[in-house]
Formats: sequence, structure tokens, C-alpha cells
Amino acid sequence: MNNEIIGRADEQAILKELLAHNKSDLLAVYGRRRVGKTYLIKTYYKKEIIFECSGAVEATTSQQLNNFAVQFFRYFKTRKAVKIANWQEAFFMLETALKKIKSKRKKILFFDELPRLDTHKSGFLPAFSYWWNMYGSQRSDLLVVICGSSASWMINKIVNHKGSLHNRITQRIRLLPFTLKETEAYMQYKKVQLTRYQIVQLYMVLGGVPQYLNGLERGKSVAQNINKTCFTKDGLMANEFQNLYVSLFNNPEKHLHVTKLLSQKIKGLTRSEIVKSSAKLSSGGGISKVLEELTESGFIDKIIPFRKKVKDTVYRLSDEYTMFYLKFMDHNIKGSDGWQQVVASNAFNIWCGYAFEGICIKHINAIKRKLGIAGVYTEQSSWRLHGSKNNKGAQVDLLIDRKDGCINLCEIKFSNNVFELSRAYAAALDEKKRILKSHTKTRKSVFTTMITTFGVAGNQYKAQQIDSEIILDDLFRK
Repeated sequence: MNNEIIGRADEQAILKELLAHNKSDLLAVYGRRRVGKTYLIKTYYKKEIIFECSGAVEATTSQQLNNFAVQFFRYFKTRKAVKIANWQEAFFMLETALKKIKSKRKKILFFDELPRLDTHKSGFLPAFSYWWNMYGSQRSDLLVVICGSSASWMINKIVNHKGSLHNRITQRIRLLPFTLKETEAYMQYKKVQLTRYQIVQLYMVLGGVPQYLNGLERGKSVAQNINKTCFTKDGLMANEFQNLYVSLFNNPEKHLHVTKLLSQKIKGLTRSEIVKSSAKLSSGGGISKVLEELTESGFIDKIIPFRKKVKDTVYRLSDEYTMFYLKFMDHNIKGSDGWQQVVASNAFNIWCGYAFEGICIKHINAIKRKLGIAGVYTEQSSWRLHGSKNNKGAQVDLLIDRKDGCINLCEIKFSNNVFELSRAYAAALDEKKRILKSHTKTRKSVFTTMITTFGVAGNQYKAQQIDSEIILDDLFRK
């Protein structure tokens, strides 16, 4: 593992394996803005990169080709930077230069912000595809890394491309924000001293996006850091929302519309409910594409409710910064005491519960490890039974349906202290379990699992109702 890279163990394992291949590979790395894609590749492969080119913002084809020529001059030490007429000529130059290299070691070519190179009518993608298919893939010593923040372009033109690059991507990395454990390691690296409870508070606002976390200052409290980054006019996050979706998606109006709809429905909406909620969205293929792009970029989660079909999939807003911005920052609170105003609002406690629930779902693998079922096949879902005259309704935050004949009914509670199970709450949990068994007719054993910040206080009701518990520390484990 590279000591300069915090976390990213799975991704580093992939990068290491690719170096050892005795064939050429085409690696696609994509993910949201500021998640650390460029840093990961340039840091891990800093000794192996023999050529690097990055797309420039709003540059013309001519300008992009000039930038390519400058980089070519820097890396291959040609006599001078030449004028390149088109992308076919650019890749022929690259091919010629590669043929002159005698070394048999792995050679890495890094094309960063690839979507920006594919300007209108530039011919970049056909030229790149032809070069890879006819030359790059035929060698045994190349690793071509293509990277981009534009989720729409990377997903539709590379990952799911049906043309000349179809099935040509030999490896892909969808880089997601840090986990809680990685966030803690990053805070330690930055010498920002925070408790795990405080880290979760930060995570609820900023998520695990490295560049967002990079703006935090040591020696300042959570309140001070959030005030500075989110609620002052020059704060790092003050205008991030306006740039985020524009950088990721082509024509992001529908993407923004969907996220705003979901921010108002904390338990999520089905595809049909999303369409019905707005005249701006149609039931055609367009909405499916928007939902896929938002999911692939990590902004929404899709959960199939227990014992339901794919058409019943529920979409939930899962990006912490988007949730926080739409709830508390968007044309609401400004000024140096913004965070104090947020914390004092009634809406904040409700939002904390939902945000913590989302964090738990993201860390389902840590939960499974604590439960001792890491090797058991499971399906995670939610479950809801609407009440009626004849039936009492019930809702379960998280169900872990296990292949070993068991189900974990997970109750998630966020609090700043040890959670005390009252007689009434214990009775409600028992009733929830009874309704689940009765309505679903499941033959599996149903275990009640409490997921809390600091655990459940020991009393007779805990002994009667709780089969297992997860605390905050468990979410920080591998």
C-alpha cells in the first residue's frame, strides 16, 4: 500500500494487480467531483506514468490539441512542441513515441478529465477508440488510465458504451467518498483531533469527500469548521452546490429536480412516484437515465423493499452534502452563527436521524462483520406496511435478509447519549416484529438489532427485546 494515500485499500489492490498484468489494460476511473480520482492515480503510479494529458475546462479542440502537444514535448523530450492537426495525428505521434521505448516495464498513460477532451465534433473518441483497438490493446506493456468527473459522459460514452469501446474496458473503478474509518484516518493525517461522534457530525454535513474535508482546520470545533466552510460567504462549501451538478451531468436540470424531490421525502420514492410528483419529468427513458446517473455517482441509493419486485425499487437521497444544503443552506441561514441556528431548529433532530440511517446503510459491511455474518449472503432492504382500519401499520429502517435462515430487524437511533429503551418503546418493537412475521409469513428467525451511537442502556426491556446491538465504534471498523 502507498503510505501517501489514505484508505482506498480495495482500489489500491486493483491498481497493484494491473501493474502485474502481462497484457495491456484500459482502466476507467470515474466518480463525483473532488473525490480524489486524480490524486489516487498520480500518487500510486507516479513512478510508472510516462505520459499524462488532461482536458481543459471549456477549451476548443485546437486548444486541447495544443495542450496535448505541450505535454508530448515535456514527456518525450522532442525538439519542440509541434502543431497537431487532429486527434488521429495526436495518437499516431503517441504510437510512434511508444515504439521507440525499449524498456519492457509497465508503461502508464494517464488521460485525466477525458470528457473535456471530447469537444463538439472534435473526433476525439473515435480516434482514441481506434488507437486503443488497433494498437494499445495489442501490446503487452501498457496501462491506459482514463479518468473523468463528468458522470454522464463517463457512464454513457465509456462504461456503458455500445460502440467501438464496447467491452474494451478491462477494469473500472467507481471512486466513492471515504468511509467513516477512512475519514477518521484522514483527520488523523491532517492532525484534526475529533471524537468519533464529532466525525459523524461532520460526515452528516460533508460526507466523506476528501477535498471537502481538506478545508477543515485543526484546533477548531465541529461548529467552527462547519460555520466557516458552509455559512460564510467565502467558505469552501458556500457555492459548491451550484458547481457540483453542472460539472457531473449534461443538462443537470432533471438531476437537480429529482434530488430536490427526494430531499422532501426522507424515506424515498419509487420511480412512478417520482414521475407523478412533477410535471417536469416524463415516464420515458429520460428519467431512467437520470436515476442511473445519480445512482452511479453516489447521490442516491436504490433499495428494493422486502419481498418486493424491481419495479417497486425505492430511490433515496444519500449524498450528505446535498441533503444538508437543500435542508439548511439553500436560501435559508447565512452568517457566522449559522450552525448554531441549525442545531437549535426542530428540523435538525429529525434530519440527524435520517442522515445517520443513511450512514448506517452505507456501512452495511461493517454492520455485518459485527454481527458475525460477513461471509453470509444477505440482501438489505426496508419494509413498510401502511396502516388501515383492519391492520396496524409498521415500518422498519433496515432489514438484513440472510441466506442462513435469519432476518435482522434493525432499529436505528441517533442520540448524544446512551439510548434508554422504555417500556412503551420495547412494546412497539415487539409489535413491529409481530406484524412483520404475520404479514410476510416468513419462516425465518427474526432478530431485533439496535444500531445506536453509544449503545443501549442495560435494563429489563433491553434484555427482553434486543438480540444484538451495533454502536458507533463498530461502523469505524474494517
